[in-house]
Amino acid sequence: MTETKSLTLFNSLTRQLEPFQPVHAGEARVYSCGPTVYNYPHIGNMRAYVFADILGRTLSHAGYKLTHVINITDVGHLTDDADAGEDKMEKMARTQAQSIWDIAAHYTQAYWADIKALNIRQPAKWSIATDYVPQMIEFAEKIAPNHCYELESGLYFDVSTVSDYGRLARAVTDEGEGRIEAVEGKRNAADFAIWRKTPAGEKRQMEWDSPWGRGAPGWHLECSVMSGDLLGFPFDIHTGGIDHREIHHPNEIAQNQAFCCTNGLDVPANSGAKLWMHNNFLVERSGKMSKSSGEFLRLQLLIDKGYHPLGYRMMCLQAHYRSELEFSWEGLAAALVRLKRMIMVVERLGDVEPGDARHPKLAPMLETFEKAIGEDLNTAVALTALEEVLAAKKVDPGAKRAAIEAMDSVLGLDLFGTGRADLRIRPKTAEITEAEIEDVLVRRKAARAEKDFATSDALRDELAAKGVEAMDGDPLGWEWKLG
Repeated sequence: MTETKSLTLFNSLTRQLEPFQPVHAGEARVYSCGPTVYNYPHIGNMRAYVFADILGRTLSHAGYKLTHVINITDVGHLTDDADAGEDKMEKMARTQAQSIWDIAAHYTQAYWADIKALNIRQPAKWSIATDYVPQMIEFAEKIAPNHCYELESGLYFDVSTVSDYGRLARAVTDEGEGRIEAVEGKRNAADFAIWRKTPAGEKRQMEWDSPWGRGAPGWHLECSVMSGDLLGFPFDIHTGGIDHREIHHPNEIAQNQAFCCTNGLDVPANSGAKLWMHNNFLVERSGKMSKSSGEFLRLQLLIDKGYHPLGYRMMCLQAHYRSELEFSWEGLAAALVRLKRMIMVVERLGDVEPGDARHPKLAPMLETFEKAIGEDLNTAVALTALEEVLAAKKVDPGAKRAAIEAMDSVLGLDLFGTGRADLRIRPKTAEITEAEIEDVLVRRKAARAEKDFATSDALRDELAAKGVEAMDGDPLGWEWKLG
């Protein structure tokens, strides 16, 4: 068996750092709440998958055999996360006058494109909610006799039938559940739908027959069923955004307890997963993080404005995943500069073959890196250790390359697959091609070499008129950027 490295991770359920002790020796089984594919994900949504990717890469780096599952929700998620409103998928299909299946396919592909652009590794399995409806019905049938009751609108879970409901969210009062939909007949304010019946006289695009009538599963049911089916209860780690910590994940936990046992959460494994991990919010002051804002901040918008998506990945890594991260265009540009500095050093290494990273000069930096990622994924400190390796002098190039590759296998910045020219800021709306820019720069360099500064200035102004800044003497050697 491969030797594994020790890791300490923050468990949202216990609110403390804990050593990672896998359920199955040498394995790490991880489930991440994926998107509801009714619209494009915004960059705040994508922070959750950068975090989950870093977690997965760290587990792999530590020697664990990783099985990572991310779900795709294509049914059941209502317009309010707390079981209120209408199905997001049905609403978008009606708005766009398209089949709900076409809506799901389009936005799933868009999400997968963002995953690829951010250099996020593919999980072992993408689990699609509608593929698991029969299993959802079986799950609900098992827990219904002791934990559920039926109303005219569907089958509801009685949260009083399990121990410690809401411990993950620290919500123990009705006031703490203020976002829960008021449904006539519910026994408790926090009770939630397991199965939603299609109202009389209506027909949904996605609906199935069940013992409780024709309808669709509740959003919370999906993740319990897919995680348990693919990873087995209990599995190691369940991840998601901090917004899931308040309602969605407590409801998952209640379902898992009902399915496996009704024991309390003093034993975290009774929740279905030994650790629950959540990334904090990405904050954007102008309000463009909301999908209702029109031109909301999705990854493609950053790309269209000329920013390489790895600049956003770098931006995420500069903050701890449990800290709020404020987005700004200036911050994104600064992250891109930092990434470009790294890539310039890598380019200077050339095609040297990787050697033995255990070089005396690099040892302290590698130790700092290992400690940082091993102590709750401290990527901010890990990045600094990487920069110290990049800056190290009088080190065998092969050893240096090996150390950089090892670090980048965790951080996922694709340092050896990205060139500095790839990181130039070049908006989609630019009216000048790179070839035209390069042609002017060649002529401008020739003029400067001949001390023909009048021609040089005229060519610079020509570029400026088309939105190109010639960056004379820039230490990064960009030569130009499009504004």
